[in-house]
Amino acid sequence: MKFNSDILKIDPAMETRRVADFIADQAKNVYRRSGVVVGLSGGIDSAVVAAIAVEAVGKEHVVGLILPEKESNPVSSSFAAKHAKELGIEFHEVDITPTVDSVGGYNKRDEYISSLIPEYEPGCKYNISLPTDLLERDSFNFYVLQVQLPDGTIAKKRLVADAFRAITSFANIKIRSRMLHLYYEAERRHMIVAGTTNRTEMILGDFCKYGDGGTDIEAIAYLYKNQIYQIADYLQVIPEIIQRSPSPDTFSLPVTDQEFFFRIPFDRLDHLLYAWENKISEDVTAEVLDLPIEAVKRSFKDFTAKNRATAHLREMPHALL
Repeated sequence: MKFNSDILKIDPAMETRRVADFIADQAKNVYRRSGVVVGLSGGIDSAVVAAIAVEAVGKEHVVGLILPEKESNPVSSSFAAKHAKELGIEFHEVDITPTVDSVGGYNKRDEYISSLIPEYEPGCKYNISLPTDLLERDSFNFYVLQVQLPDGTIAKKRLVADAFRAITSFANIKIRSRMLHLYYEAERRHMIVAGTTNRTEMILGDFCKYGDGGTDIEAIAYLYKNQIYQIADYLQVIPEIIQRSPSPDTFSLPVTDQEFFFRIPFDRLDHLLYAWENKISEDVTAEVLDLPIEAVKRSFKDFTAKNRATAHLREMPHALL
């Protein structure tokens, strides 16, 4: 099909059935398990996976886990619980704060952030972010640590590579802790863990290896984020989730996925990514999407860099046989 602004439009009913058939086959015939466990984040991807899992194996064979820790956004649990109730599935909320603290220790993280921003003290909220205006101007791909001080002001510190790795390694403990609880629940119930990573995240590497990337199946990894929203509308996912800005929810100060990783608004991101994946020329992409060609070049360059830098996330461990 010729590249156009409708290139990502799908038949949501047909794709829902395709995903449901895949989940049912994997659970019953491949893994030979009794059902599916889904981590409910209060976001769009997990909501869609849970809803399709109900169609695949029946609501009595789907269990949702809501896994907050002390720095999670409270609305995440609220939205997740409301969605689970709408689906009629069994769900449980487990506070994973002790799990996280037993591995990395919030106090160690606090000490490290204090070494970067001395005004920081335990209880201050923080996040890290990138410039979000990649389509408007060329800019360096530097992460910035932002801390909300007790008086409400924001202190900022540009992160060198070592500092970025130190802070994200703690954030990844949260993500991997969730997976530990998901597998505990799945194994004791003889179920599989369903992943919630979409194609946009998979290609660009916006997931954690052996965290949200460590699952039994990834049923929506062929669908762009744009297409997940189309299915969510079809499945009548609760509006609170559909209208919520996608977020990693691993930092105490809220940050969107655009601010943390993608740098491009979602209404542009997937069409640009499709063009890059399918080797659509920069000039054709710019014309179809009504963007300056320099903006397209910057986005393609960013996609190439992210895809290469995260290639190891999409590979199985290398083994000497």
